[in-house]
Amino acid sequence: MPVSVRQQVRVGTYLFRQKLHRREKFPLLVELEPLFACNLACAGCGKIQYPAGILKQRMSVETAVAAIEESGAPMVSIAGGEPLIHPEIHEIAAALIRRKRFVYLCTNALLMEKKLHLFEPSPYFAWAVHIDGMRERHDESVCQEGVFDKAVEAIKAAQAAGFRVTTNTTFFSHDTPKTVRDVLDFLNDELKVDAMMISPAYWYEKAPDQEHFPPVEMTRKLFSEAFADGRRKKWKLNHSPLFLDFLEGKVDYECTPWGIPSYSIFGWQRPCYLQADGYCQTYQELVETTDWSKYGRKSGNPQCANCMAHCGYEPTAVLATMGSLKQSIRAMVGG
Repeated sequence: MPVSVRQQVRVGTYLFRQKLHRREKFPLLVELEPLFACNLACAGCGKIQYPAGILKQRMSVETAVAAIEESGAPMVSIAGGEPLIHPEIHEIAAALIRRKRFVYLCTNALLMEKKLHLFEPSPYFAWAVHIDGMRERHDESVCQEGVFDKAVEAIKAAQAAGFRVTTNTTFFSHDTPKTVRDVLDFLNDELKVDAMMISPAYWYEKAPDQEHFPPVEMTRKLFSEAFADGRRKKWKLNHSPLFLDFLEGKVDYECTPWGIPSYSIFGWQRPCYLQADGYCQTYQELVETTDWSKYGRKSGNPQCANCMAHCGYEPTAVLATMGSLKQSIRAMVGG
């Protein structure tokens, strides 16, 4: 099962509590960005385009923990930039784990083996290694040869040390059903990672590559063909079945951008991890002062027109799952 029973119970209890208190807007997971610096310059990412002064900034342990506690979210995805560049990243992770938050540490894995000894295996901790395709495809995506092989070796080292290891794969317009199947088969059957996260690429204004961000219909066609013949059921995908249905075009949803908000060295990012339309000091301020009608594909906002990313639509799918006994059972058995 991609998500542990412990995590399913904790998140389910959290969602029930929000419903009991009739809270309409609350975070399911926080994208925590304690820095923007990275040791790669990926073609599809615009994060490292910030000025040098900003790239040198590092979020303190106290600031990171305070933001997560204020939000109340049960899960945290530590991203960046490359988190392992941060000299106190292991302390941030440990502090959140002590508070029984489920932590996913996203990394390109270049520093992972070197830093492995700073972390301890825990049911509340998982590595989330970026693998954007097989060797040639991945190295092309990150604009550096040899990264795929280093990531594979780091995954094996972490598994041998007893860590839970997941992966995160982004697909672009030049992907095909075969490239999707090839990498997921490799991760699932050969590397035997604990779970895999997938997402269509989102158009970053500052990204070097402006030609390979897929529009909605292309995304639906890609995943419906890649998932054909019930193939998706064999993969340990760390998503709700309804989100996978959404990627295939079997259902459509509105975006829930406050469900997976982003907190960085600038504060709470409005409206989501993928856009920067201003910042707030608290999550409550983010929720109460943002005009949410301006976002989502149906809003007419051109920045949202082709977005099907998990940070906006996975929360919607999770809430739809929780609202249906049939879909809840389907999610539990991996349907």
